[in-house]
Amino acid sequence: MRSAYLGIDIGSISTKGVVIDQDRNIIARSYLWTEGNPTEASKSVVRELEAQVAALSDADEIAIVGAGTTGSARRLVGAMLGASVIKNEITAHAVGTTSLHPDVRTILEIGGQDSKIICVSDGIAVDYAMNTLCAAGTGSFLSSQAHRLGVEVEEFGDIALTSTKPANIAARCTVFAESDLVHKIQVGYAREDIIAGLCNAVASNYLNNVGKGKKIASPVVFQGGVSKNAGVVHAFEEQLGVDVLVDPDGHLMGAYGVALLAADAGPVKEATAGPFASGKFDFEALLDFDFKTREIECGKCANHCEIICVYRDGDIIDSWGNRCDRGAVKTTK
Repeated sequence: MRSAYLGIDIGSISTKGVVIDQDRNIIARSYLWTEGNPTEASKSVVRELEAQVAALSDADEIAIVGAGTTGSARRLVGAMLGASVIKNEITAHAVGTTSLHPDVRTILEIGGQDSKIICVSDGIAVDYAMNTLCAAGTGSFLSSQAHRLGVEVEEFGDIALTSTKPANIAARCTVFAESDLVHKIQVGYAREDIIAGLCNAVASNYLNNVGKGKKIASPVVFQGGVSKNAGVVHAFEEQLGVDVLVDPDGHLMGAYGVALLAADAGPVKEATAGPFASGKFDFEALLDFDFKTREIECGKCANHCEIICVYRDGDIIDSWGNRCDRGAVKTTK
């Protein structure tokens, strides 16, 4: 029996998942929209991954024995899956990227609603920055502008590359960018020039905000959903003056990284309930449980922490949010 490991990256816009084999190769991959429901999105991703694994010629010899989660809903989905590893996005992306590209020096990542930069030295993340305040440099911004222009966002990159004179779109914030976009449409700019200008604006906004003060050294790897936009890739290369590498699985790098960490941790042990109760992942067992979350306010000190509690069939299995031991919640054994 060959061991395999599951990695899930749960973001506000999309949920990504991979299964890696014992040689750390990706043997199944999934990318679905979260749609405001991380638990159901994660179940759908796992269902798709299991179907892909089942379709492999040697499926009977593969057992998923561990799991890891990352992303904004990592604690919630980690509790649901019985994950042995729950890590932040910086760690997951750095581990995944350096595994595939050991010489990487700078990781650029743009997701649906946030973006980050990770500076790497000798395979170790030494500096990073995140931006969650302005949407002008994210995938959701491009999607909304694509809708305004009547273009599928997947077509943005190819259209942008046909432009010979990109429009100068204000990139400092979403409101200014949208206002400038409307003005460019009204005065008759060519659609491809507007789209190329938007791609340039995303790259400029990122470098002036997330990348401000950071030493962006080559090799540079660009990942996240926006990395699939050839127009934004080209804009980064023009503004940085270096080649920008986009891995085919770059949009799955967080999931891949946390799957690698789960493999390092080894098989899940002593699981009395949940998907790993039998020693290997059982998707039907995941469906059998009813998961709910509830927020409570702790009044045991001046912090008044908002504590998130996760329940499985009425039993509390995890909680977080307390800033001191007074707010610790006892889980059901």
